[in-house]
Formats: sequence, structure tokens, C-alpha cells
Amino acid sequence: MANIEIYIVMGMGILFVFLGLLAMLWASREEKGYYNALSRRRDLREFLTRLPARVEPAALWTGGRILIMVGLVLIVISVVWLLLAYL
Repeated sequence: MANIEIYIVMGMGILFVFLGLLAMLWASREEKGYYNALSRRRDLREFLTRLPARVEPAALWTGGRILIMVGLVLIVISVVWLLLAYL
């Protein structure tokens, strides 16, 4: 594998990690905004029990974790290939 391809795979891994962190940040902001909006309502049952659970923030958290794991695997693979290319 040529060196430029190794750096492309490493760049993809870094991009995936960045997108994963961005998705997790988006999930936390959306969840915080949702519960802040609920705390201003008169009916506090949904705020206190957190039922029904919202799917969107949990899906963003899960997607962010998957993106970070895939990105880290790509980075590790590219570092191993880079080390093997120079040995």
C-alpha cells in the first residue's frame, strides 16, 4: 500500500472520530434543551419520570460511539501499516 493511501485511511479515521464527538455533543445539547423546555411546563410528570423516553438523543449517542470506535480502528490500522511500510 502506498504511503498516500495510508494517510488517507488515517484522515478518514480522524474524520470519523471528529464526527462521533460532534454527534455526541449534538445529543447532549438536544437532550438538555428538551428537558429545559419540559421544566418550564406546568405538568412535571414527564420531567420527573423522564417517560416517555426520547429516542433521538440516545440514537445520536449510540451513533457517536460507533463512529468513534470505527475511527479509532482506522487510525490503529493506518499506524500499523505505516510502521510496516518503514520496516
